[in-house]
Amino acid sequence: MAKKILIVEDEEKLINNLADKLRAEGYEVFTALDGETGWNLAHNDTYDLIVLDIMLPGLDGLSLCRMIRNDSKMSDVPIIILTARGTEVDKIVGLESGADDYIVKPFGLGEFLARVRVQMRRPSPDRTMRQDELVSSNLRLDLTGRRVFKGDDEIKLSNKEFDLLAELMRNKNAVLSRDLILTKVWGYDYFVDKRTVDVHIRWLREKIEDNPSSPKRISTVRGVGYRFEG
Repeated sequence: MAKKILIVEDEEKLINNLADKLRAEGYEVFTALDGETGWNLAHNDTYDLIVLDIMLPGLDGLSLCRMIRNDSKMSDVPIIILTARGTEVDKIVGLESGADDYIVKPFGLGEFLARVRVQMRRPSPDRTMRQDELVSSNLRLDLTGRRVFKGDDEIKLSNKEFDLLAELMRNKNAVLSRDLILTKVWGYDYFVDKRTVDVHIRWLREKIEDNPSSPKRISTVRGVGYRFEG
């Protein structure tokens, strides 16, 4: 079955070019020219990848990205952001909104396809499981059901947050570099920004730490990476 991609982009010529190229590669492609239409399509169907332009009429791409990430049905769908603004701040904002990757306009169709393939070829989390459960103190990961519990309370994590926490817990007390984390969790590729790791670590701390501003479970090892201490 062909994988499904949703593109939300208000430049009609660009969206048609991208859709034609993806269809030629065997993907099933759906398009929207504004954020509201994009949200309706995203909310009423399932996709393997969503491509969002930031500058959209009405509902902008960053807001749409956050809405998708906050919807439990779509929280683990890979998202690529398209932006004409390539400053570091703009890229960080895109990643912090929940995007997995970003492409700065103008870009070549070859680069676009390569980035799409990166998202599509990442292994399913189910193929990396080595046991049914990970436990540390009052934190428990049900790997089969992909659920997380802190004491008796269930914590809702996105797909990447879950995979990141599982990798950290599997390597308790070991320092994992950002490069290694990207390899294990995202499937390393030079298109993926290392700051993605920092953003997801911050999100995890907000959900599993008693005091996120003074984390005890996930510590930062300056200049290297992160260590899970339980």
